[in-house]
Amino acid sequence: MEPAGYKDKLNCSICLNIYTDPVTLRCGHNFCRVCINHELDTQEGSGGYTCPKCRKRFHERPTLRGDGDLCASDDCYITQPSEYQISNIFCTYCIHAPVPAVKSCLLCEAFLCDDHLRVHSKSPEHVLSDPNTSLENRKCPIHRKILEYYCSKDAVCVCVSCIAFGEHRGHFVEPLNVAFEKKTERLRYFLEKLTSKKKRGEKRVRNLQKRKMEVQEKASGVTKRVSALFRDIREQLDLLEKRVLNEITGWEEHVSLSVSDLIQQLEVKKDELSAKMQHIEELCHMTDPVTVLQRRDDLCDPQDGDDEARERDYKRIYESEDLDEGLISVTLHAGLADIMTGIKRGIYVSESLDILLDLNSAGNYVTVSGDLKTVSWSEINQYRPETPERFQYCQVISIRSFTSGRNYWEVETNESGDWMIGVCYPSIDRKGVQSYIGNNHKSWGLCKFNNEYSVIHCSEVSQIPCCVSCQSFRIYLDYEAGQLSFYELRGSIRHLHTFSATFTEPLHAVFYVWGDWVRIKS
Repeated sequence: MEPAGYKDKLNCSICLNIYTDPVTLRCGHNFCRVCINHELDTQEGSGGYTCPKCRKRFHERPTLRGDGDLCASDDCYITQPSEYQISNIFCTYCIHAPVPAVKSCLLCEAFLCDDHLRVHSKSPEHVLSDPNTSLENRKCPIHRKILEYYCSKDAVCVCVSCIAFGEHRGHFVEPLNVAFEKKTERLRYFLEKLTSKKKRGEKRVRNLQKRKMEVQEKASGVTKRVSALFRDIREQLDLLEKRVLNEITGWEEHVSLSVSDLIQQLEVKKDELSAKMQHIEELCHMTDPVTVLQRRDDLCDPQDGDDEARERDYKRIYESEDLDEGLISVTLHAGLADIMTGIKRGIYVSESLDILLDLNSAGNYVTVSGDLKTVSWSEINQYRPETPERFQYCQVISIRSFTSGRNYWEVETNESGDWMIGVCYPSIDRKGVQSYIGNNHKSWGLCKFNNEYSVIHCSEVSQIPCCVSCQSFRIYLDYEAGQLSFYELRGSIRHLHTFSATFTEPLHAVFYVWGDWVRIKS
């Protein structure tokens, strides 16, 4: 037998396990090569190195020397590391030296190395397991017997005594390996489902990321186009402003030049008159008659022809040549109209359309105004001629249809009653409940029923999540893009809903009213 403290000398003071590839520092202490290298790595940059055991300080990283004597004299103790050795599980029967265990016997409650495993009993009651498995967890806590069965009712592992005498008597049980296979199969099934769900989630994430990029790219493109449009508008407004201001400045300069010239002429004439007046005053103050009478002075009337011409110029400048504000207004209007035309081309949308109602399609319990702009519910049957185009219920469509482009129109509604507004194909049914707006695949509508707002298509109703608090709406149709949008006009425009579809026929505006009216805004 080795001395009691001898085995402790074979343990590394860092990992507390038997040395693996032992090395020695200059102070004489031994460590596993991996352990001491890791320790020295942690001391990098601290200004020096110290021995973990005696704390001796080294200015430079110490050189590691292999301990050949330790390796040669204690080969039976120092072996290559394994997953069992690292966990400090050794054979129960190897009492002279620690030998890593490779299996454990649940019946014997013993750990076995390769040699003892070969001579161990092969009978079924000697259940072998991984040495890392806790023996206590593999025994019944009541009867202290090995857990060999699984109770499906209580979902617990049980021993033979639990089945024969315990609380699991009469329950359906099965061997652990059978229950294990079944549960493993279920786990594999759920794993496949989770894997499939994960793949679907990953695909959705990729699709959402792609959608996010598409949204960002579209927003960036529209932002650039709108910014360019506003730059162009500002440039055109600056040019229009300069043109109008130049006209005003030109008028001012022309009039000012004429006025300045006339003022200069009048100033000269005034100086001449002042000199003549002074001369006459001097004559008037003379007392010698002979001297006054013998002077040859020009005493003609000052209202000569030049004075008359200047008087005409004065009246013309003062009264006639005023700024032509009408011309300025015409210039502004024409310039702004040109700019607006360019804006419409830039945003690809027409003005609000002048839509008229088709009286030939109106149901018998609605009235249509003389200007064909307002449809109202009527309690009185109108007894209109029965035609294939006429709706059975309180609906009417527009005369005009849309087959291309971006267009919009606006409508007003009353606070009371119910209504529906939207678009439909001309081939929509005119009779039966399927003729209602949205109760088919040929119409799309915004509805108000019992003061609740919703959108409908193919009989599928979706509530409007936001609160609608006005009676003015805009319907925007982009035929090529397949988009129909509804907006609430309350101060600022607020989006309510957008339908997306591939339009295959011309589209008409369509209206339904009950106890209410709807008016197309001009």
